[in-house]
Amino acid sequence: MKTNDLQVRPVRHYLERRVRAHIFLCMLAYYVQWHLERAWAPLLFRDEDKPFAKDPVVPARRSLAASQKARTGQLPDGTPAHSLRTLLEQMATLVKCRVRIGALADSATFDRLSQPTPLHSRALALLGLTSNTL
Repeated sequence: MKTNDLQVRPVRHYLERRVRAHIFLCMLAYYVQWHLERAWAPLLFRDEDKPFAKDPVVPARRSLAASQKARTGQLPDGTPAHSLRTLLEQMATLVKCRVRIGALADSATFDRLSQPTPLHSRALALLGLTSNTL
């Protein structure tokens, strides 16, 4: 993803196919971000059950749960609430490393996954994943 605040401009491409590819990748990244924010809403400062106004012109209002998260900076269980950026930073600490014993090409190798924290496990569960499926 480019950033949390996706912006299409500036486009520094001059060929039409490159401009189209740039816009496509920006929209694809926005789509992934939208799905992550919806799936991870229980961990974020976002509304999980956004109240809908009957009048579309009326300014949006936060739910009581989202207001509570914003005021305290915590989720109902007492753990810290996150923005999408801070949650992605936390998820980036879950890594898979290839370990090679010895310097030769035919040395024993294996993959090692870092130990997931409760936050990692909860975020992966909200996406329908486990650390074993990575």
